[in-house]
Amino acid sequence: MEKNFSPSHFPAFPPKKILLHMCCGPCSCYTVKKLRGENFEPVGYFFNPNIHPYQEWRKRLRTAREFSEKVGIKFFHDNHYGLRDFLEKTSSVVGKVFDSDTFQNSDGFHARCKICYAWRLSETAKFAAENNFEIFSSTLFYSIHQNHELMKKIAETFAKKFGVKFFYEDFRVGWQEGIDLSLQLELYRQNYCGCIFSEEERFSKEIKNLRRKNFSART
Repeated sequence: MEKNFSPSHFPAFPPKKILLHMCCGPCSCYTVKKLRGENFEPVGYFFNPNIHPYQEWRKRLRTAREFSEKVGIKFFHDNHYGLRDFLEKTSSVVGKVFDSDTFQNSDGFHARCKICYAWRLSETAKFAAENNFEIFSSTLFYSIHQNHELMKKIAETFAKKFGVKFFYEDFRVGWQEGIDLSLQLELYRQNYCGCIFSEEERFSKEIKNLRRKNFSART
């Protein structure tokens, strides 16, 4: 498996260091392979205070570290469990679940997601600036379930604010390859985005029925 993640044996130039915000281990598989193929050497950074409950957060942190060890990349992480911070930041936009006006934005994404993106990407850009990384990116751009264009705008905004560069690539093209690689590496795979609200939405039949009704009314 290691050969799938290794930099080129004879690169034209030494690999360029890039700080990679890691949502989790599985989302990092294709992303790291692709970056190494483009002569980058990723350094992992785990900052995901949106993930709840506590045991799930710990499990994803362990898996991100496990992945980093298996493919040989340096790894940094924030060791603070941020439930209270997350709830405080999102309290103004998280309405009643069954209020159709606050359930989702017109683009199908929740208002809380923008706050979550901004929080994680801003901290990544800040960490990059403070630790001598010229460039950063994120495995958020691998996920087919996120608001891609919004994340890109946010990342570019914070890159400018902190004086670093944001490396953009649409890693979604490698979605299935990333899944296959994570299975080969025997990594824990989660089945919801991360926050307590996304966990409820993933498994609640009542919310799924409301979502269908909500979108049907718009079409």
